Amino acid sequence: MTRTNEPEGSVEQSEEPKEPEFTSIEICAGAGGQAIGLHQAGFGHLALVEIDPHAAATLEKNVASHPKWGWEKENCDVLPPTDVNDFKQDRHLAKSAEVLQRRGLDLLAGGVPCPPFSHAGKQLGKDDERDLFPRMLALVEELKPRAVMIENVRGIMDPKFDDYRDLIQAKLQSGWYRGEDGEMVWDEGMGYTVGEWDILEASDFGVPQLRPRAILVAFRNDILKDLKYEWPAATHEDHVSVAEALEDSMRARYEPYFTGAQAKVARKKFDAWLDTAQERHKVLAEKGGGIAPTLVGGSKKHGGADLGPSRAKAAWGQLGVDGLGVANDPDTCREKGTQKRDLFGENGPMLTVQQAAIIQGFPPEWQFSGGKTAQYRQVGNAFPPPVARAVGKSIADVLRAARERDNKKA
Repeated sequence: MTRTNEPEGSVEQSEEPKEPEFTSIEICAGAGGQAIGLHQAGFGHLALVEIDPHAAATLEKNVASHPKWGWEKENCDVLPPTDVNDFKQDRHLAKSAEVLQRRGLDLLAGGVPCPPFSHAGKQLGKDDERDLFPRMLALVEELKPRAVMIENVRGIMDPKFDDYRDLIQAKLQSGWYRGEDGEMVWDEGMGYTVGEWDILEASDFGVPQLRPRAILVAFRNDILKDLKYEWPAATHEDHVSVAEALEDSMRARYEPYFTGAQAKVARKKFDAWLDTAQERHKVLAEKGGGIAPTLVGGSKKHGGADLGPSRAKAAWGQLGVDGLGVANDPDTCREKGTQKRDLFGENGPMLTVQQAAIIQGFPPEWQFSGGKTAQYRQVGNAFPPPVARAVGKSIADVLRAARERDNKKA
C-alpha cells in the first residue's frame, strides 16, 4: 500500500452551503480533532459539547470563520463551556432542532475522558468520577442515533477492564456482565450491535506520531441488519516522519535569521535539527520511521506545557527537538527575543503550538484559543483528525448502504 495524497476535506463548498450527507452530535469535543475528521468524512455537526472554556472558544472561533464549515455556522449549536452531564436536547439544541427533527441523528460521537483508563494515571475505571461512559450510554438511549462512536485511550482494552467493557457492550447490544457483587447480570440492551471495539494506531493514517487509540463503533440494529461493518484499513504503509512533517514549518521559523548577525548559528541549528531527524528516520525505517512519541496535554494542576514525561522528552531529543517546553510562535519569538530558547538552544529547537498541531494531524488553518499553554493542552489532548476521518468514512459506508437498501424496499 502506498501513501496517498488525497486532500483533507476535499468537498468544495459553494456560497450556499450544502446540507451534509449525514448528521452528528459530538460530546467531549475538545479542540475539534474528532469534529474535523468526521466533517471531512461527510458528517455535519448539529452540536459540539465541551466543558473546557479555551477548547469551547476554539470550536466557536473555527465554526464561525472556517470557509468549509458554512453549514455548521448556520445549523450547529456550538455550546458555551458545558458539562456533558448537564447537556439537554430540549435546552441546548436551538439552531439544529429543526434538522434533528427532520432527519434524525446519524452519529453520536465522543472522546470520553481518558484519565480513568490511562496508563499514566491510577486506572480507576468506573470508580473514577471523570468516567463519562454512563453519560454517553444515557445519551444513546435518549437520542437514538443510527451509529455510535466512542474514543478512548488504549488502556481501556487492558484485561483489568474486561468486566467494564462487557458491561458497556451489554448495555448497547444485550449480554452478560459481572455486577458489583460479582454475580453475572443480563442486560436487554438498547438495540445496537457493536461492530468493532479495537485499537487504531494514528501513524497508520499519516499522523507522524505514536498514538494508539481505542475506538468503539456500534450501529442501531434496524440500520445494520444484513450489512457488515468494515474496520478502517491503514492508509499509509510508509509512516510520515517528523522530519518530513515539520521540515517546511521549521525552515520557516529559522529563515528570518538566515541573514544578519545570527545567520551562521541559524543555518547551523536548522541543518543540525534536520540531519538529526532525518537520520533517526533512516535508522528506524523498518520500525515505523522517525515518528514522534505520544503528545500529551498534561494537567491543569501543573505549570507550563512541555512534551511529556522523561521518556517522551528523550525520544524527542533523538529527533533533535528540545522537549522541555513549548516555543513561542514566530512573531512572539521575535517580539520577545526568545530565539535563544526557542530555536538556538543546546538541545535543539522547541516546537511551537502549530507544529505540535501538525504532529497531531490538524489542518494548518485551524486556530486555537487561549494562551500558549492552554493551546498546547488542547492539541495534546486531541483525537487526530485523520484517524477520525477514517473511522467516520467507515461508518458513513454502512449508513449509506443502509439508506440505499431501505430506499429500494420503499
